[in-house]
Amino acid sequence: MGTLDGRVAIITGAGRGIGREHALLFAAEGASVVVNDLGGANDGSGSDAGPAQEVVNEILAFGGKAVANTDSVSDWKGAEALVAQAVEEFGRLDVLVNNAGILRDAFIPSMEESQWDSVINVHLKGHFAPLHHAAVYWKAQSKAGNEVNASVINTASASGTFMPNAGQANYGAAKAGISAMALVAALELERYGVRANAIAPIARTRLTLATPGMGAIFAAPVEEGSFDAFNPDQISPLVAFLASARCRITGKVFAVQGGAINELVNWHLGQGIETDKPWTIHDIEAGIAEW
Repeated sequence: MGTLDGRVAIITGAGRGIGREHALLFAAEGASVVVNDLGGANDGSGSDAGPAQEVVNEILAFGGKAVANTDSVSDWKGAEALVAQAVEEFGRLDVLVNNAGILRDAFIPSMEESQWDSVINVHLKGHFAPLHHAAVYWKAQSKAGNEVNASVINTASASGTFMPNAGQANYGAAKAGISAMALVAALELERYGVRANAIAPIARTRLTLATPGMGAIFAAPVEEGSFDAFNPDQISPLVAFLASARCRITGKVFAVQGGAINELVNWHLGQGIETDKPWTIHDIEAGIAEW
C-alpha cells in the first residue's frame, strides 16, 4: 500500500528538479499524476514538451499512472485547463503541488520592468491561478455533498522567508507572497475539506545552480555513498506526507532540505514601545533608536 494510493495530483514545474522528484515519488506511492511543465528555460523563455513527457514515460515504465500537461500556469485559461485535465483523465483531483518557477535576477537599480513582471507572473500568479481553479472544483464538490479531503502545497523559498538574497527582489517578493497565500488558503478552504501548506526548500536544481553566490555551494562534489543533503529527492517525502489523506496539518510553512525540516513562523511581535498619548517623532526616536 502506498501513502498516496488513489490520490490524484497535479504537480506544476514537474519536468525537472524538485518537481520531477515529486512526480516520481507520488507515482511510486500510488498517486495518479498530472505532470505539468511548460519546458522553458531558467528565465521562462521558450517552451518544450519534452521534459514533462519524459517524466511521464519514467512513471509509466515502472507501472505508475501519469499524463503530461504543458499549459502555462500563469495563464488563467491554461490553469483552468490543467485542473480540468486532471478531473477528465483520472475522475477527480485531490492534490495540487504548486512548484513551477523561473529566475530573472538583477539588483534593484538595474532590474527592468520585464524582469520584475515575468517572475511575479510565473511564481505568484502561477501559484494562484491553479489554486483558484482547484478551489472552484473542490468547493463545488463540497457543495454537492461529496466528501473532500484535498491538499495544496505551495513552494516558497528561503529567499522569500528566512534568508533573503541580494539580487532577488522579484523572486523573494513572489516567494514571500506564496507563503502568505498558503496561510490564507488554509483559512478559506478548510470549510471545503482542503488543507494548505507551503515549503521553502533548499536543493540542487538548475535554478539554485544559476543563483549568484550559491551555485558553487550546490555544485560541490558529493562523495560517493555519502548523504547528499542537497539532492532534490530529499524534499519530496515531506510534500508526499502533506499530500496524503491521513495528514491533518494545515496553515504551516516548512523550511526543508536533506536532514532538516523546520517550521517557519510568520511575522510576530517583537520588542515594542507604547504610549497613552499622541505619538511625537521625538518619543518614537527615543523609544526605538537603540533597537
